[in-house]
Amino acid sequence: MKKLIVAAALGLSCAAAWSQQVNVICSVQAEWCNMLATVYARTTGVKVNMSLKGSGEALAQLLAEKENPKTDVWFGGTGDPHLQAAEQGLTLEYKSASLPQLHDWAQQQAKQAGYKTVGIYSGPLGFGYNPELLAKRKLQAPKAWSDLLKPEYKGDIQVANPASSGTAYTMIATLVQLMGEDKAFDYLKGLHRNVSQYTRSGTAPIKAVARGETAVSISFVHDGPQERMAGFPIETVTPAEGTGAEIGSMSIIKGARNLEAAKKFYEFCLTPGAQELAAAAKQYQLPSNKAAKVDANVPDFKKIRLINYDYAKYGASAERKRLIARWEKEVNSLPR
Repeated sequence: MKKLIVAAALGLSCAAAWSQQVNVICSVQAEWCNMLATVYARTTGVKVNMSLKGSGEALAQLLAEKENPKTDVWFGGTGDPHLQAAEQGLTLEYKSASLPQLHDWAQQQAKQAGYKTVGIYSGPLGFGYNPELLAKRKLQAPKAWSDLLKPEYKGDIQVANPASSGTAYTMIATLVQLMGEDKAFDYLKGLHRNVSQYTRSGTAPIKAVARGETAVSISFVHDGPQERMAGFPIETVTPAEGTGAEIGSMSIIKGARNLEAAKKFYEFCLTPGAQELAAAAKQYQLPSNKAAKVDANVPDFKKIRLINYDYAKYGASAERKRLIARWEKEVNSLPR
């Protein structure tokens, strides 16, 4: 009888643990999302229901679910949509005790959002290129934004669609800050003639480059090493004129059904150990926790010419909506 009681008690405790759950939209690559969910579930007994979406799609879902949220935490993806979610009252103010352990840029992201989001990683925008394909077509590797306008690249460039991808919106915001808005849109019109496809997700172009489906992509350069490790011919470079960097972010959803579980998952994701899971999953952004080990494959920010990206301005909903609408009207409508 005693054995039966103990067994029943153990069964109840396991059932109680797995009755806890957290619903997460994950906007980084699938390997990282899956590792994060698996490690957290195994160490805490909390089930992680993980949904993979690009940051633009994630924001659209949160807007659609505003009156009846089905998501507890939004993990990763470019910071601009997280700032927009904060501005539109979709996310919850939450000040983590771990904030002082984070890099200044991560704390600044939280402060700008009224502590409704926080920076969890950073990564620079640049180009991916396939050296074997370029050699076959007798093309030089691009080193600058201006190189991508050369007629020899016609049909050989892929970039994501800014309406669905934070990567592509970061590109537009970067060019506007680098060149001035009108010159940036003139540039985007010229680039359009050389683009073969606007993909839905920000990582799709660099994967296409790695597999020889296109020669050049506009991508976050931290997505290159994983493809190279898989045996694909891929190199990355950041443009000589200067570039922007994303601050990947994390937010708790306002009205989260599993709020306490959401806060615990959020705190876990800010720890050095959790942030080091990125490199274990072959994702090479710079972690926001200063104590996290930085993998050798993470881009060296000291060697990159970064612009002074205005995250507050270009993270505002009205600015994003206006720039994307202008891109749709003046660029995406043009023939190629």
